[in-house]
Amino acid sequence: RGYAYAEGTDVYFSVTSFRDYGSLSGRKLEDMRAGSRIAVDDRKRHPMDFVLWKSAKEGEPVWPSPWGPGRPGWHLECSVMSNRYLGTSFDIHGGGRDLLFPHHENERAQSIGANGGSFARNWVHNGFVTVESEKMSKSLGNFLTIRDALEEYHPEVLRLFLISKQYRTPLDFSKSDVLGLQSGLVRIYRTLQRLEEITGPYEEGLQKRSEAPLAEEFPRDSFMGRFVEMMDDDLNTSGAIGLVFEKVRDMNRVMDGIQGDLDEETLRSLKNDRHQLRLIGHTLGLLQEKPEVFFEKVSESSDRIDDEKIEKLVEERTVARGRKDWARSDEIRDELKKMGVVLEDGPKGTSWRLDV
Repeated sequence: RGYAYAEGTDVYFSVTSFRDYGSLSGRKLEDMRAGSRIAVDDRKRHPMDFVLWKSAKEGEPVWPSPWGPGRPGWHLECSVMSNRYLGTSFDIHGGGRDLLFPHHENERAQSIGANGGSFARNWVHNGFVTVESEKMSKSLGNFLTIRDALEEYHPEVLRLFLISKQYRTPLDFSKSDVLGLQSGLVRIYRTLQRLEEITGPYEEGLQKRSEAPLAEEFPRDSFMGRFVEMMDDDLNTSGAIGLVFEKVRDMNRVMDGIQGDLDEETLRSLKNDRHQLRLIGHTLGLLQEKPEVFFEKVSESSDRIDDEKIEKLVEERTVARGRKDWARSDEIRDELKKMGVVLEDGPKGTSWRLDV
C-alpha cells in the first residue's frame, strides 16, 4: 500500500504517505517535531515516522519476520487487538487523553493504512483521575483499585461518582465527594420509593415498560427532551445528572402537596415521573436495585465510615458556634453534608446521623 518502508531489519510507517495524519489530534505535520519518547533516528525519512517492526536486541523477546527476528512497535498491539476482537471498523475507541498523541494518532494511521476503512468512528478521551487532589500513585500510598472501592461503597454510588463529571474533565476522588453523591443517590431512590408507593396500586406492568431502551421521542423542551439533549452533547453526564436532581426536587414538591385521593391529572403525571426515573436509571446504570435493598446495602457500607473524623468536625463546629464564627460553622456543616452526615442541633448539643 506504500505506507511503510524498511531500513535494514527495521520497518517504519511513513507519516507523509498518510494524508490524514494529525487529524485526530488536531496537529499539522509540518509543525510536528520528534517527541522525547524515542531519540531521533537518522534512518527515518521524516522525524515523525514511527516503528512498525523493531529488530531484535539482546534481552528482549523476539519473533521471526520477513525482515528478521524482532518485535512489534509499541503502537501495534492495540491495532492487532482491536482488529482481532472488533474487526477493521468499530464504533468507539477509548483511552486517557495522554494517549491521544502520538499513540492513538499512530494507531489510527497504521490501522487504516493496513485495512482501509475508518478504523474507530468515535474517539473518547477521558480526563485524569486524582485522589484528594493528588496524582494516584503507589509511591504516595493513595493508590485505589476498583476492588478496594467496592469494599467501601455501593457499585451504583461509584458509578454515579464516575459520571458526575463529563468524561473529558479531570476527576478527583475524595471520600467527601463520593459520600455526598451517595446521599444524592439515596435521595433519588427515596423519591422512586415514594412514587412506587403512590402509583403502584394504580398500574401493573410499569416496571416492564420502564426497561425499554431510551429510544422514545420526547418534546425538546420537556425534562426527558433536555436529558437526551445533554447526553447527545458529547455525553454531558454532569449536566444530565443535574437535571435529574432538579426533577427529583420537583417530584417531591408535588408529592408533599398531595392531600387525600389523587386526581387523575396528578396520578398520570406521577406515573410518568416514575417511568422516566426508571428509564434514566436504565440508561445510566442506576436505580437497578429495589429501594429497600439499596438502603440496606448502603447502610452496611456506611458502618465503616470514619466516626472519629466526624466527631472531631462536630466538636470543631461547636467551638466555632461558641465563638459566633458562623462562617466556619456553616463550612463544617457543608463539609459534613458532602460526607452524607446530617447534623441536628438541640438543647443538649449537636448530634449527627448518616443520611441513609
